Amino acid sequence: MHNKPNISQISSLIGDPARAKMMIALLGGKALSASELALEANITSQTASSHLAKLVKGSLIAVQKQGRHRYFQLKGQEVAKLLELLLHLSSGVEHSHVKTGPRNPELRTARVCYDHLAGRIAVQLFESVSSNGYLAFRDGQVNLTAKGRTFFENLGADLEQMRTKRRPLCRSCLDWSERRHHLAGSLGQWILSDLFKKRWAKKDPDSRVIGFTKKGLDQFSELYFSGI
Repeated sequence: MHNKPNISQISSLIGDPARAKMMIALLGGKALSASELALEANITSQTASSHLAKLVKGSLIAVQKQGRHRYFQLKGQEVAKLLELLLHLSSGVEHSHVKTGPRNPELRTARVCYDHLAGRIAVQLFESVSSNGYLAFRDGQVNLTAKGRTFFENLGADLEQMRTKRRPLCRSCLDWSERRHHLAGSLGQWILSDLFKKRWAKKDPDSRVIGFTKKGLDQFSELYFSGI
């Protein structure tokens, strides 16, 4: 009995409003200091430090020391996935006339979901590559097809290197605002890194918003949305 997983411990850690706000702030993938997270949660630095210590002990966030400073990040993909799912579920229990997801239209359009693209553009991307036969999506499972391997390798994706990682190559992630799926996993991470590398878009340093340039969005759309 004592060896069974204790989900109440995890839920109590995330369930505190201040801790929840700090963890959602970390969904952007950026390491933040205790003082920055205190501002996000609207609490004092001392209170934030106490909350962060509990989250570190509970293996929900990780801390990295750099000189005299300490920076905090979510402890991996599974924690980020859990937070996105909770955001989705929490918006679903509100009144039906309430619009799901973030109110900021820029966040709804494109944002970072830990290390991959989320929002309306990400959902369109997932549907496009699926329609073009690059991904096979069935019963919640996503697999890269032979046609998809050729497509992404021609774009420069090192799929063999990605397969050596512990995380899945492709994974579906239910989008908080769109209520449809977008692409996560190593390939989802590569797509986000690639569009940054091509300077088609950049991340807002103070939020999770990803802003496309006009030219960048045109090129991104031509590459991924053509043929549908």
